[in-house]
Amino acid sequence: MIAILFLVFVPMVVEARRAARNERAQLARGGVEPPDDVYKMMCVAYPGAFLAMLLEGWWRGGPPAPATVAVGATVFVLAKSLKWWAILTLGPFWTFRVIVLPGAPLVVSGPYRWLRHPNYVGVVGELTGAALMTGALVAGPIATAGFVALLSKRIAVESRMLADAVRGTRLAASFTSRND
Repeated sequence: MIAILFLVFVPMVVEARRAARNERAQLARGGVEPPDDVYKMMCVAYPGAFLAMLLEGWWRGGPPAPATVAVGATVFVLAKSLKWWAILTLGPFWTFRVIVLPGAPLVVSGPYRWLRHPNYVGVVGELTGAALMTGALVAGPIATAGFVALLSKRIAVESRMLADAVRGTRLAASFTSRND
């Protein structure tokens, strides 16, 4: 379980630092953030989901059969790879928060050529892989379903913001800009 803990949380810290740096830069360049995002809930739910799975796995006596752990690790690594492909494709535009920079072009290269939200597909894969690796038969499906519900709300907010930016709608008139 310790190895799974590191596999999950070390990259999460790296991603959080990168996101924070990009968020500060986006806001400094005039990025606009909607007031109705689920970011604060996701900040708790994302690490909490993995923690719940790890705790259930520990409570159940450790990881399941080696083959199940191997499948889970493969799913997790493939999902993390897709997520990082999305992160690298977006470059400085990748953030944890929904921040849209007016006038910035919509990214349609990399995995965005085929998927509308490859980062979120990666996140669901990470959760699925972790559930398999830990043997979290209860926490895994519940946490994944709960996070998919949050992602659905997030996608609606993000899609609205990006559509407004593409149409040239004055984002500042519709949403508050967070420059704190």
